[in-house]
Amino acid sequence: MKWFLFLVCIVPWVSGSAAAKAPNVVVILTDDQGSMDAGCYGSKDLITPNTDALAARGVRFTQFYSAAPVCSPSRAGLLTGCYPVRAGVPGNCSSQRGGHAGLPPEMVTLAERFHAAGYRTAHVGKWHLGYTEGMLPNDQGFDHSFGHMGGCIDNYSHFFYWSGPNVHDLYRNGDEVHLPGRFFPDLMAEEAEKFIRTEDERPFFIYFAMNAPHYPYQGEPEYLEKLNALPYPRNLYAAFLASQDRCLGRVLTLLDELQLREETIVVFQSDNGHSEEERAHFGGGNPGPYRGEKFSLFEGGIRLPAMISWPGHLPEGVVRDQLGHACDWAPTLADLCGIEIPAQEIDGKSLVGVVMDDAPSPHTDAPVHWQVGEGANAQWAVRLGPWKLIGHPRGGDLPAKGPKLWLSRLDEDVGEQVDLSAEHPEKVLELEALHQQWLKSLGR
Repeated sequence: MKWFLFLVCIVPWVSGSAAAKAPNVVVILTDDQGSMDAGCYGSKDLITPNTDALAARGVRFTQFYSAAPVCSPSRAGLLTGCYPVRAGVPGNCSSQRGGHAGLPPEMVTLAERFHAAGYRTAHVGKWHLGYTEGMLPNDQGFDHSFGHMGGCIDNYSHFFYWSGPNVHDLYRNGDEVHLPGRFFPDLMAEEAEKFIRTEDERPFFIYFAMNAPHYPYQGEPEYLEKLNALPYPRNLYAAFLASQDRCLGRVLTLLDELQLREETIVVFQSDNGHSEEERAHFGGGNPGPYRGEKFSLFEGGIRLPAMISWPGHLPEGVVRDQLGHACDWAPTLADLCGIEIPAQEIDGKSLVGVVMDDAPSPHTDAPVHWQVGEGANAQWAVRLGPWKLIGHPRGGDLPAKGPKLWLSRLDEDVGEQVDLSAEHPEKVLELEALHQQWLKSLGR
C-alpha cells in the first residue's frame, strides 16, 4: 500500500470563493504527434479544428518539452511529476502481459493524488506503464480503466501485432473485452462520455491517452479522401490526426453541452515527436524548424504541442513562450485544484504564474534534464538557459557513429544545426558536470 500526505488548500485568485467546487480535470496525451502538427501551431495542411479551438480558449505553449522522446518514460514523467529516471521508467515498458519493467508501485501518480483529494479517476486509452499486476491502471490510482496496456494497437481489431505472437489487448478494469471492428478513438470518446455523465457529486480526473497518431496510420475514409492530395506519407498521417481531432471534439462538445466547460481544466500535450519508423511509413509528421524526431533528444523529439484551458478562470487565446516541461503539469494542476504536493517529492515546477501572469519560467535559472535508458551509452541532455548539451545524440539525420556530445545555443540556432562543443569547451564542462551531479543525486 502506498502512503503519502496531502493537504487541501483554497486558491482565492482562482476559485474566487472558499465555497467554490473543485474543478474537473481532463489530461489529453496524444501519441507521436509532431512539434508543429496542429493548425494552431502553423500547419496549413491539417484538419484540427477542435485542437485549435482548445488553444483559442486557453494558453498555448511554444517552448514545452515532454519528459522523454519515447512513450513510456514520457508518460511516467507526466503522471508522477518526476523525471523518468527518478520515476523508475528510463525506457519503454513491455507490451506483452507479464513483461519486464513498469511504473514502480511506490511511485505516486496524479490519479492517486486526485483520488486522495476526493476525485473520481479514470484512465482511458493507452497505458504502456506496466503489463504486470501491481502496475496496471487500477493499481496506480484509477477507479476506472479502459484501453490497451501495451504500446500500440490496431484501431479496429485491438491487437498488438509487432513483436511475439499476435495478442489482443483491450481491457476494462482488468477484464478483457472484445469489440472487433469498432474504431478505438471512438471507443475512447464513448468511455469518457459515460464516465463524465456518471451521477456522482465528486469532481472527476480523466487521463485521456490517445493511440493516435501513432502507427498504424488508420485515418477514416472521409479524411483519407479529403487529404489524398498531400504527399505520401503526410496524407496518411494527416488523415489519422484528423480522426484523432474529431474524437477529441466529442469529449469537448459534451463538456459544453453539460455546461461543465468552465468547471473543467483541460490539458493537451503530445508524448514525443513524430515517428520515422518503418511502421510509420518512415514519416508523416512535421517538426517545423526543429531537428530530430521520436527517440531523439534534439528539439524535434521533445519540443511539442501543449496547452491548458479553463474558460472563465485562465487567460484565453494567449501564447506563452516560456520553457515548460511535462513534469510541471503535476504541480500546476495541484495548485489550480487546491492540492498540495510536497516539492521534494517531484521534479516539476508549477506554471501557474506563467499561465496567469506571463511570469518568467520557473526553469529560467535552473537546469532541465532528460535521459533515455541507463548505462554508459544512454542518450541524455541538459538545458540551462539557452544552452543545451546532448550526450550520445541520435536521430536528426546524424550518422550511426555520430559525435558523443552536441552543444547548441537555442536562442541563436533553434534547429541545432551547428555543434558548438569545440568552440565552447567550458560550457560543455559546465553542463556535463550538471548532468553528472543530477545522476549522483538519483543514486546512479
